[in-house]
Amino acid sequence: MRLLTCILAVFLLSVSGLYAQKRNKLQTETLDSIYISEIEDRHILPKVLHAEPLYIDLIRDLGARKGEKEWNVGTGLTDNNNYDEYLALVEYEWAVADRLGLEVELPFSFYYPVPGSNDAPGSTVPRNKLNGLKLAAQWSFLVSEKAKTSLALGYIHEFEMTEFRNYGKGPVWEGNLFNPFFVAAKRWGENVHSLLYTGPQITQHRGENELFFNWQINSSFHYMIPGTRNFVGVEFNKELIANDFDMTIRPQMRLSIADNLMVGIVSGIPIARENQRFSSFVRIIYEPGHRH
Repeated sequence: MRLLTCILAVFLLSVSGLYAQKRNKLQTETLDSIYISEIEDRHILPKVLHAEPLYIDLIRDLGARKGEKEWNVGTGLTDNNNYDEYLALVEYEWAVADRLGLEVELPFSFYYPVPGSNDAPGSTVPRNKLNGLKLAAQWSFLVSEKAKTSLALGYIHEFEMTEFRNYGKGPVWEGNLFNPFFVAAKRWGENVHSLLYTGPQITQHRGENELFFNWQINSSFHYMIPGTRNFVGVEFNKELIANDFDMTIRPQMRLSIADNLMVGIVSGIPIARENQRFSSFVRIIYEPGHRH
């Protein structure tokens, strides 16, 4: 009798455990469906949910809808051989029309020499500066809910600025940076995301006719945690200048603090960079007016 009671108890516990697992799975799938449908509501302009990389971010969501807006504040540290570079940026992006986003960004750089590096022959440390005024636009020309794919074209124009110490001694504006780009993104199933962001960067210094070219190839892969807006992933930021190829691998994660507030954490691991070592970057993302 006792043996029968024990067997019955084990059976009931097993059944209840299987039921709990199935219920949790259904709850997670329900949350995923709710979040995706929030983005991809079929009663309005089609839009596909994509995970946006945190270091080289987009001008606006792919398939943006008019009225969407976002503030970003970022800070980072890059460890170089002779100096440390501290980065800071403030940017505002908004959709002025369906699928058309604009952005204004102010990026700053502050440099501090590594103790003893000034004694090295030929060592130079850049000076603190507002890097420039960046103006950008991005147009999503294809949004396919069936293929879970979005394509976009964009353009960034940066008015490069001189160092702070030169203010009042001459022109503040140093040159222009022209950067047309192409974006292709696809979601695989519900939670796996891939994105390609690529294009040339063309620099022209003030008073000079010569143009300097480099090619940016940025690819990223992310896994969005089921039932949340959080994700983990990696960016591969590649740069081709003449015959020189550099790449930085940037593992990253995004955490949702509130319905309209997220934080992104990024680390940087350079591959075969001569002067740059490890780096880190944090981005705070605020979406005014966002409703969960």
